Amino acid sequence: MDDAASICARSDAIARATRHSPFLRDAIVKFPDVAERFLSEGAEAAVAQAIEIALDDEVAVRLRRQRTALALAVALGDLAGEFPLERLTGHLSTFADRAIHDALTAAVAERIEGAGIDGFTVLALGKLGSRELNYSSDVDLILLFDPDGLARRHREEAGESAVRIARRMVELLQQRTAEGYVARVDLRLRPSPEVTPIALPMGAAIAYYESQALPWERAAFIRARAAAGDQALGQRFLDEIQPFIWRRALDFGAIEEIRDISSRIRDHYAQGQAFGPGFDLKRGRGGIREAEFFTQVQQLIHGGRDSSLRAPAVLDALPLLVAAGRMEESQASGIANAYRRLRTVEHRIQMIDDQQTHRLPADANALEAVAALDGLSDGTALIDSLVSHVQVVAKAFDSLTPDRREGLSNDADILLGQLAEIGFEDPSSPARLIANWRSGQVRSLRSPAARTAFEAMLPVMLGAIARGPDPGRSLNRFADIVERLSSGINLYRLLEAQPRLAEILSLILAHAPALAEQLARRPGLIDGLIDASSFAAPPDPQAALELLKRRSGESYDEQLDRVRRTVGERRFALGVQLISRHRDPLDLTEGYAAIAQGAIGALAESATQEFQKVHGRIDGGELLILGLGRLGGMALTHASDLDLIFLYDGPQEVRSDGDKSLGPADYFNRLARRVVAALSVQTAAGPLYEVDTRLRPQGAQGMLAVHVDAFRDYQMREAWTWEHMALLRARPLYGSQSGRNKLLANIHEVLTTERDPSKIRSDAAAMRKEMAIHKPPSGPLDVKLGPGGLVDLEFVVHTLQLIHRTAFSPRLEEAIAILAEKGLIDEQADPDLRLLSRILVVSRLVTPGGGEPEEESRALVAEVCGKADWKTLVSEHDLARQRVRHRWERVRSE
Repeated sequence: MDDAASICARSDAIARATRHSPFLRDAIVKFPDVAERFLSEGAEAAVAQAIEIALDDEVAVRLRRQRTALALAVALGDLAGEFPLERLTGHLSTFADRAIHDALTAAVAERIEGAGIDGFTVLALGKLGSRELNYSSDVDLILLFDPDGLARRHREEAGESAVRIARRMVELLQQRTAEGYVARVDLRLRPSPEVTPIALPMGAAIAYYESQALPWERAAFIRARAAAGDQALGQRFLDEIQPFIWRRALDFGAIEEIRDISSRIRDHYAQGQAFGPGFDLKRGRGGIREAEFFTQVQQLIHGGRDSSLRAPAVLDALPLLVAAGRMEESQASGIANAYRRLRTVEHRIQMIDDQQTHRLPADANALEAVAALDGLSDGTALIDSLVSHVQVVAKAFDSLTPDRREGLSNDADILLGQLAEIGFEDPSSPARLIANWRSGQVRSLRSPAARTAFEAMLPVMLGAIARGPDPGRSLNRFADIVERLSSGINLYRLLEAQPRLAEILSLILAHAPALAEQLARRPGLIDGLIDASSFAAPPDPQAALELLKRRSGESYDEQLDRVRRTVGERRFALGVQLISRHRDPLDLTEGYAAIAQGAIGALAESATQEFQKVHGRIDGGELLILGLGRLGGMALTHASDLDLIFLYDGPQEVRSDGDKSLGPADYFNRLARRVVAALSVQTAAGPLYEVDTRLRPQGAQGMLAVHVDAFRDYQMREAWTWEHMALLRARPLYGSQSGRNKLLANIHEVLTTERDPSKIRSDAAAMRKEMAIHKPPSGPLDVKLGPGGLVDLEFVVHTLQLIHRTAFSPRLEEAIAILAEKGLIDEQADPDLRLLSRILVVSRLVTPGGGEPEEESRALVAEVCGKADWKTLVSEHDLARQRVRHRWERVRSE
């Protein structure tokens, strides 16, 4: 027996229903057993009672009686506080699915005795599709059939049979009888409903959505699912049109289309826009539909690239958007709370007379009845409970797109004045470019939609450029992007809709030619900057691995493309963080390395899985990947390639157990080539990394993958001093923990072996001299290859490590700290490393071809490197380089 408080709440719910809802009062009289079951056992028991009613009646009567009984049960559960919104709508949706299925089954059986429902599917959209069905709501359905699988009478066309089945199904559901109705059916979401039959062949529907569908239809299909009939057929259809719904590139044209629809709805239902009595809870400004549209727009923007965001229900989608960093938690919780409250009051209104209405009553007495049913004192309290929620939703929805700005004139004199007002000291230069862009010769501006988007974007982008540090150079680089794009409509729409991105793009154009060049090749890279998550701290290797590893249901090729897109966006975003002074360059080097390590781990694992499908496994064997150089030292730059050595462990006499069996050497060398291809081959999504494997034993002439024992023997007996120096920055990146530990133990054994110090010095000196010949510095500010640069400092550290057999860390800063603690290097070596490293990281973006940065970028470079101005930076750079030269002279000549 439930406690007294529960019984009291249930009694109060029944009393309110009886006093204030004619529909519920009649239902209590008609189905007293449901009310009694509710009072004694609760709402779930009442629902179970409702759906067992009239089981022996024919389908039309049974479904109508069950529907009314269920409406009573869920209403009482709602009024007593036992059913949250999601539970109430879930029960209603589950019953609707079953009712549609039963009606379809009966319709088919009436026409063809003994026939099944194969070949006919019912897609649910709208609130039924997302299992959020209203208390009194239409069900939005699309009816499809497969002509080859549909049951039909002799000599009857498949289309004719499907339409007759559909008509009878709809009649069984919505015809009003003495027992009421089951559901109102709306079939207008099908393609071209004014001219098409109510049931469509699946092939024709697919062709429509692939070629003719409108943006609002994409939003409608976010909530689509196969609800009844041949559900496998329905799912095949939905799978087929996934690319139509979820697009890889951000499309702010879809946002504009959806907002325009909402604006037209606001205008059409103008009487329901003013908040207060008579307000339309569904269509009014800040109402239910705008909460849904706002959430769906975020899903459309990001769901093409992140399948985790494709939840059909609003209340399911909001926390997923927060978890993915696409929405602030405060905004999501505000919309969720508003949605629950607005839907709850909407249900209260519908419970009064079982009417499909969404308006707060304008009549004072009727408003009082809704408030009383809701448990409030009066209509004013009801209005007050809604006002803040409506404001939250309206504010969010209004933020989707900015107000339209005045466009730039086609009149030359007026245009010059507008450009001067925007901020260009010499407006003739941008005017000439605009004239060229409008000439019709630019590929990305040939379609009317692209030209419209471009003209809307121009005032935003040109304003950002004019406010930037070097308008002339930025403008020319922007022109390069415009003129090289094959299609720019999404970029133009994005820049208009997100002015903050125009400011970032202006910064890129002024200071970072490496990023500008990337953007010209892949304009979709800027999509990743759309929210604040792009400025979050760089991920650690494990987080990067989780982000990039293969997802459930994802093919190998799909993963290759997704990893390339994601890594490209993350690296691009890190570069933007750098030039926007958002983070220390040294933190970003770790971020670049972590992303690379995540990609290596994710793709090596997937490549191994694909390889094993053909060649099986080698019992006790595994692939190991060793990172060296800047990757091993967690200090990659934007332009770094990946220095890798592939190794394997396991028994050497065992063959793999697949259909195409291989011995260990062939097996792991082929697998290593597969991993290299996964990391380096350019796909439709673009390139990933350059991979350098020349540091392996015997270099380019050696096997790509060698056994760990052979690797140890080679390092102990044959390796040159420079190979031991390379090993000082080695770090295992892939393989089991036991395999990594074995590899680290072997490396430690190699590095701690006693060697002739004079030979180490002479070998190191000879090697550095050879490098200077084959890799000369690009100029006086080449902080990597120039005298006293980072390579010299690395030689200093590595020579000391090998001679003294200590400080074995792949990270230079850690090795220097240990050497300094032991008195083997001066403490100033660490600040020198950090300064030169910062300059290197920045220069890879600002001056990718080498040399000094342009005058306009020098202040930025100095600030990013932590110095007051360019002069100070150059002075400290010179002193650091001088100290490094002295260290190298001393170490090599001791």
